[in-house]
Amino acid sequence: MGANDLKSDPAGSRPPARHQSLFNSIKFFVFCHSLLQLAQLLVSGYMKSSISTIERRYGFSSQKSGLLASFNEVGNTVLIVFVSFLGSRVHRPRFIGGGALLACLASLLMAMPHFLSGPYEYTDRISSSSDNSSGLCRSESTLTTSSSNQSCSRQDSPAQQVVYPLLLLGQLLLGIGAVPIQPFGISYIDDYASKKNSPLYLGILLAVTSIGPAFGFITGSLMLRFYVDFDKLSKDQIELNHKDLRWVGAWWLGFLVASCFLFLAALPYLFFPRNMLKEDDADDDESRSDSEQQTNLPQEVSLLQFLKSFPRIALRTLRSPIYLLVVLAQVNLAALLAGLATFMAKFIERQFSQTVSFSTMMIGGVCIPLAVLGTVLGGALMRRLNISVSGASKLCTAAILLCMFSATPLLLIGCPTQKVAGVFPTSPDALSCSADCWCPQEAFNPVCGSNGVEFRSPCHAGCIAVETDTNNKAINYTECRCVSGLGGPGFASPGTCGSGCSHLLLPFMALLGLTSFVASFSQTPSYIMILRTVPTEDKSFAVGVQYMLFRVLAFMPGPVLYGSVIDTTCILWGKKCGKQTSCLYYNLDRFRERFLGMQVVFVCGGLLCFLLTVVVLRRRAGHQEPQPESKGGYELVNGQKTPSKEKELIKT
Repeated sequence: MGANDLKSDPAGSRPPARHQSLFNSIKFFVFCHSLLQLAQLLVSGYMKSSISTIERRYGFSSQKSGLLASFNEVGNTVLIVFVSFLGSRVHRPRFIGGGALLACLASLLMAMPHFLSGPYEYTDRISSSSDNSSGLCRSESTLTTSSSNQSCSRQDSPAQQVVYPLLLLGQLLLGIGAVPIQPFGISYIDDYASKKNSPLYLGILLAVTSIGPAFGFITGSLMLRFYVDFDKLSKDQIELNHKDLRWVGAWWLGFLVASCFLFLAALPYLFFPRNMLKEDDADDDESRSDSEQQTNLPQEVSLLQFLKSFPRIALRTLRSPIYLLVVLAQVNLAALLAGLATFMAKFIERQFSQTVSFSTMMIGGVCIPLAVLGTVLGGALMRRLNISVSGASKLCTAAILLCMFSATPLLLIGCPTQKVAGVFPTSPDALSCSADCWCPQEAFNPVCGSNGVEFRSPCHAGCIAVETDTNNKAINYTECRCVSGLGGPGFASPGTCGSGCSHLLLPFMALLGLTSFVASFSQTPSYIMILRTVPTEDKSFAVGVQYMLFRVLAFMPGPVLYGSVIDTTCILWGKKCGKQTSCLYYNLDRFRERFLGMQVVFVCGGLLCFLLTVVVLRRRAGHQEPQPESKGGYELVNGQKTPSKEKELIKT
């Protein structure tokens, strides 16, 4: 503490202990809140990175997993209105800490199905038993029903039936726990940070908010490299490898790690005060009383009055054409983001025959960082050029137009569907050669024939013998009747043949990264358009309505819509105990056309809305041009008093 500080802090002005406490420092609050937001967003990002693995593990359809991915928005959407009412009426740090602890519990619930359900079971394990679990062609049925009956009884057990409801409950609680974290944290910082430091602190939080999902995807990539039951099986008992279509990673492990992170990040909030001294006036007792008076002002409005006025203010806000068009444009881009975040890793995995962990790393390590960079540069460009509302609309339009040009070629970069006997192309007599092999209907152990054709299992390929290594793992299937070879039956290798065009992954990722980068340029200008075109007293409310529309129109229905579209491209569904499970094979051409086609549709929707904002602003400028300049250099522009210099910017 310097001499000047000693002079400005006379003895006895406040207790020394309070002065030295970390929990009375807004800087420490910003540090804690950055960690908490990182932990909370890590959970939501990790959930999306693991969704296809959970789908495979429990046999969900893409529509069902899409519903699961979007379910955390339900609780968030319902309660966000009350957060905007409560504001500073409550002990905000404790509400934030309570929300974080609830999110911690939700993360634990998400991992619980792994411990309630039995080991992951898949068909065609290599064994020396007398049944047909080896998946080879048999001249007569030697199948025993005892093992399959045991498996089906476990599948129908109460523990297995509760898996999906438990995951939904975890997502619901995760959404509810996240409600107070960002709004209360931002308002608390804005109340007690100095005017000079407040933008810096909020910028730090925005940066963490942007990179949080990337950490979630990267964590998912690391966790999914471990086998799902590595805690239940020894290393020698794990027969699958990462490239096997039946591989399931340790999806549950990341939720345990995230819950520990959330618990530790929540603890400091129990010790922060309800009110603290404002940063730049920390030595002036009057500033605290002023702050407390401002804090108590909103209590004049009751909850009933707030709920009554909510529809009226919402309608007034939505009547603004610029606000409505910008929000609709952002909803289109948010729907695009919802599909990309939830299912793009699965698309890369299937389309280019990559592992789940690698595909997840591509999203978390390439697409999200480029989107963050685009957002930052978009804001820097706005500040550097001092762009007006009209200029912001043109910048958004140009960014989305370029995005459409970079997104459309993605439809052409992909792989044809691999040949799978009896599945694609469909042929009634494709498996006649293995008709007397007694192949189980549920068998799924893909093998690649030496003729380049893939088979669902060695049995379907008509293979009679198998070569194994010292660990009794199959390395080759021989004497395969359905595989045409030179002078007799051919052989088949374990695993899928793949789509055969993994070399196209690099140009695809380059275009996808460019699309993410260019599209994110519109984020900051679009927010500026909203803040500058609504009345000052409605700004906070307008942002709240904007986020609510995001959730209701994009983040909630988006993943379900994408999942339903993906399900329409399935050409072979898995079966277990007579019930349909997750999809085994997709028509890759249809998958690419419909999944990426939806992305292009949403880009076009956003482009149309931004184009209309340009038209509306140009007409307004034309109508208001003859108006004389008022006193003080102000003119009426967009229904608000605006300096004449700003009017010239809007014209341009």
